[in-house]
Amino acid sequence: MVSGSLVERIAGAFGAFAERYRRFFATRARDNSAVAERYLQGLTQARECTFEGMAAVVAAACPQGFQHFISNSPWDHEPVLAQLSCDADMLVGGKPESCLIIDETSFIKQGERSVGVARQWSGRLGKVDNCQVAVFAVLSDGRQNVPIDMRLYLPRKWVEDEARCERAGVPPSARQLKSKSEHALDLVRTARARGVRFQWVGVDAGYGKEPAFLRALDDEQVVFVADVQRTQAVWMQRPEIALPTRRPGQGRPATKRRASTSTVTVEDLVRSFRAEDWTRLVLRDSTRGPLRVDVACRRVWVWDGEEAEPRCWQLIVRREVGSPTTIKYTLSNAPAETPVLRLAQMQGSAIGSSASLKTPRASAVWPTIRRSAGGRGITMSPWFCWRCCSSPSAVPRITRKSIC
Repeated sequence: MVSGSLVERIAGAFGAFAERYRRFFATRARDNSAVAERYLQGLTQARECTFEGMAAVVAAACPQGFQHFISNSPWDHEPVLAQLSCDADMLVGGKPESCLIIDETSFIKQGERSVGVARQWSGRLGKVDNCQVAVFAVLSDGRQNVPIDMRLYLPRKWVEDEARCERAGVPPSARQLKSKSEHALDLVRTARARGVRFQWVGVDAGYGKEPAFLRALDDEQVVFVADVQRTQAVWMQRPEIALPTRRPGQGRPATKRRASTSTVTVEDLVRSFRAEDWTRLVLRDSTRGPLRVDVACRRVWVWDGEEAEPRCWQLIVRREVGSPTTIKYTLSNAPAETPVLRLAQMQGSAIGSSASLKTPRASAVWPTIRRSAGGRGITMSPWFCWRCCSSPSAVPRITRKSIC
């Protein structure tokens, strides 16, 4: 049973949280801070995060008021996200295990008017379907995960259709084709600019296969752990990179540099590991008892044919105890002296935090379907709704630890 004192502390914490954000919703012409607080109350109390569902559980609220607040009210989402990042950093940032997880999730749609909707890959469904896709930044300490920022992915068919972007309210500055990895890099840079403290960035294989993204993080001295496919090519020794020499009369001179030796896939490399190459570790306690894994680490060289020189990174291989064929491969630019246990924990936290975005509950707290302002019964998600509704709905959950 929840005690009365705990309820009072929760109410006090919520009031303090709402007060910190009040100034962001007031302009010279109108003060929407009261509506903003009711909107937050609806998000934390309603079973379904719809305007109707939220208004039903909040006193003095109505669906039309929430609609206007999200669609037409002139408040800027950027300061809200900056404050949200600050709050999240105070809660889970600045710790040895703090990390920034970059991952994407999809929102299934039926129509064609929701901004960014297209037939594209849906990670939640594991297939191509009609959906929106967004890239998220989640600050985590291994126990608590707090979404702090997002970017909506615009497919090429949207970027090339000016009229469609105009109808959805996409600003001209956003009408450019950006890959998901470019959005991910922007999220990392924005988090750092806002003072968010994290020890490393974690990404899955969808971003680990993007060498330009990993190089950019490495160049900016951001430690990363990036899952890769089993076909990832590596070298065990530093390869020499040069233009191949040709004898006179053998054709035009070569213009593309090549490595002096052949690569090996990480899968083939792991097959050559001996029993003593593996270390059995207990990563953490779980609901099923201690989580034990076998881990092996090697320094390997990677080169994608574009950069000037190859790079030497860590290859972290994790094998499930009792299931030796279940193997995860991860690259990291962590320092060479990083202990194996630390590397395994970094890899494991990235897996758990990323999975939290793919649950139905995680998707529910990012409401995106909005009714058009004209009231013609057309359901759509204007760009403004996307940029605005991502902020207040990402409220960190109030826990006993945060208020006691």
